[in-house]
Amino acid sequence: MLADLPETVAGPGEVVARVKAVGLNFYDTLIIQGRYQRQPPLPFSPGGELSGVVESVAPGVTGFKPGDRVIGYVTHGAARERMAVPADKLIKYDNGLDFDRAAALTVIYGTSMHALRDRARLRPGETLAVLGAAGGVGIAAVELGKLMGARVIACASTDAKCAFAREHGADETVNYTREDLRGALKRLGGEHGIDVIFDPIGGRYSEAALRAIAWEGRHLVVGFAAGEIPRLPLNLTLLKGCAVLGVYFGDWVRRAPQSYRNTIVELVQLAADGKLSCHVDHAYPLEEFPQALKSLSERRAMGKVIVRP
Repeated sequence: MLADLPETVAGPGEVVARVKAVGLNFYDTLIIQGRYQRQPPLPFSPGGELSGVVESVAPGVTGFKPGDRVIGYVTHGAARERMAVPADKLIKYDNGLDFDRAAALTVIYGTSMHALRDRARLRPGETLAVLGAAGGVGIAAVELGKLMGARVIACASTDAKCAFAREHGADETVNYTREDLRGALKRLGGEHGIDVIFDPIGGRYSEAALRAIAWEGRHLVVGFAAGEIPRLPLNLTLLKGCAVLGVYFGDWVRRAPQSYRNTIVELVQLAADGKLSCHVDHAYPLEEFPQALKSLSERRAMGKVIVRP
C-alpha cells in the first residue's frame, strides 16, 4: 500500500537521502512473511539497501553535504522517496556508477565477498561451486570467484540460468533439475573434489553438494531460498575434514563496520571499472513493489531486482 508520509527531517546523527533506487533481496520476502531472523516492528517499509542523493544533514554530521551520491545498507525501510538514515550507514561515492547498479551492489556483492574472502579464504586455482548461481547473490559469487582466480562451477535450475551464469564468467555449469547434483560435482571436481561450496539455496541440495566436497573443503551456508533448512550428517565433516561456515551479512556489518565499509568501497570501484556487472534483471516503479517481490519469491529473476521510488 502506498501512503503519503510527513516531511522527512534528519534527526541527530542522520542524513536525509532522496532515494533513487532500492535493491531487493530474497530476505525481503522473508521479512514481510515474518520469517526472518530479525523482524522490524509494524508498520514498516521493505527494502534493505538504497542508492540516492543527499538532500540535507543534521547539525553536527560531517562527511556529507547536499548533492553527494550515496549507497547504504539499512536492513529495511528504503522503499520510499526520501529516507532519514544514520550517517554511519551511508557510504559516499563519486565514480559515476549509475543509481540502479549502485543499488544492486551492497548486499549481494558484500555478502559474497565476505563469504569467499573472509570466511572461506578462497585461493587462486581452487574450485568453487555456486548453487543458485543465477540469483543475485549467486551471480555475485560467480563474478567474484573468477576475479579471485578460482575455477567456478555454476549450478542452477534451468538451462537459461546456466547460460546466464556462463556469460558472467562461470567455467562449468550444472542444471540440477536435469542432472544429479552430487554426481555432477563429483565428475567436475574429479578425485580432488570441490574446494568451496557457496550455498544460498539449502534444502536437498546442501547435502548433495557437501558429499562432493574436497578434503579440508569449506561449505558456506548463505541462505535457504529453497525454503527448507537442511540437516547435514556430521559424519561427512569428519570424513572430509571439512568446515561448514555460516555467512550472516547483517551481523558482520554490525560487528565489523570498518571492514564492511572498506569492502563496499572496494566493490564500488570494481563495478565502476567494469569488473563487476551489478546486473539488473528488472527495475519496477514503486507502485509495482508487490510484483517485484513476487519475482524474487518465485525465483524468476536473474541478477538483481530494483525498485525506483
